[in-house]
Amino acid sequence: MARTEAWMPARTRHLRLVASAGRAESRAHAEAASRRVVALLIGSTVFLTGGGLIMVLSASSISAYAQYGSSFVFFERQAAYAVVGALALLLTSRMRYEIWQRLAIPLLSLTVALLALVLHPSSGIEAYGASRWIALGPITIQPSEMAKLALIVFAATVLARKWNRLDEVAHVALPLVPVTALVACMVMIQPDLGTTLILTGCVFLLLFVAGVRLRYLVVSAAVSGAVGLALIFSEGYRRTRFLSFLHPSADPLGAGYQLKQSLIALGSGGWFGVGLGASRQKWMYVPNAHTDFIFSILGEELGLVGELVVLLAFSVLLYSGIRIAVRAPDVFGRLLAAGIVSWFGLQILLNLGGVTGLLPITGVPLPMLSYGGSSLVASLAAVGILVNVARGPARAAPPGRRRGSRA
Repeated sequence: MARTEAWMPARTRHLRLVASAGRAESRAHAEAASRRVVALLIGSTVFLTGGGLIMVLSASSISAYAQYGSSFVFFERQAAYAVVGALALLLTSRMRYEIWQRLAIPLLSLTVALLALVLHPSSGIEAYGASRWIALGPITIQPSEMAKLALIVFAATVLARKWNRLDEVAHVALPLVPVTALVACMVMIQPDLGTTLILTGCVFLLLFVAGVRLRYLVVSAAVSGAVGLALIFSEGYRRTRFLSFLHPSADPLGAGYQLKQSLIALGSGGWFGVGLGASRQKWMYVPNAHTDFIFSILGEELGLVGELVVLLAFSVLLYSGIRIAVRAPDVFGRLLAAGIVSWFGLQILLNLGGVTGLLPITGVPLPMLSYGGSSLVASLAAVGILVNVARGPARAAPPGRRRGSRA
């Protein structure tokens, strides 16, 4: 008996050492996987941002010289915003993502206040028939870009806190539906249908990821689709855009002009393009060549090969974000990452669909490639949040003790 008692503690110590070694190995594996995913995410982001700077310089050189007497105006502004965005990425990547739950209400309140300022005649700046910008000294900001991140953070916070009551539709709908409707309506009044679609689409996808019953999602999708069609046909310019999407050749010099010139640019590029900086369509043929339709100029100058490389970079970005969401250590991190990936994916889809004629033109920029300071800074800040969520498993408890796991 004495011998058995002496042997048992030794065996117990051995088992504990084995278990400790297993946990250390699992932790090391999680850290290595996290580093690989972060490397893919940062690599694709740097490539797209750097490529965006080059393409903004090329696509905007003619229009910038015509407007300001210098071909580098838009490039210099975009480069300055890229520096600010890089600092925002660094900051958000070092902030523990859990803090965004405490910032959800203040960030959303600030966003709503800025959206209200945009609509005020004394503070909002109107361009191309829309009032979407606010001037702060020498710079302008677009609050609707901040609204994407603010609404995603708010929705992820609400769904994480109501995680065990997602089957109760009324409980989930309050306050998520009224807040989403408020933000979407304020953006729609600007007017900005493309961003409104992204905002509501992100919330819908978050509800899907959270596991809300499918019948509720089908009903909400049907209602949203009906409202969307009503909004399209309620304004003449939106109705014209939609009809020109259905019949692009009906008015090639009017409503269908922009799409026609975009397709000419894409088709002129061939396999390898006409050469960087040698685009003919950027000579005032493609409207908004350095913003919404920068992919058309990229296709003309770099050809199908260049387009595929950019699409591959976007695919790596989205793949990294999905991996981060799947491996997030808690519910909030998973929903936050999923919301950001939904934002990027929907915006890429709407932009490329409009440029190629597969979807109606909505006027949303291509993330990190198109000219636009607010869009670039917000996108890079969101990438920083993804980086911090990716580092979560390395500092989280063992898998069996993850916070926020749903029974």
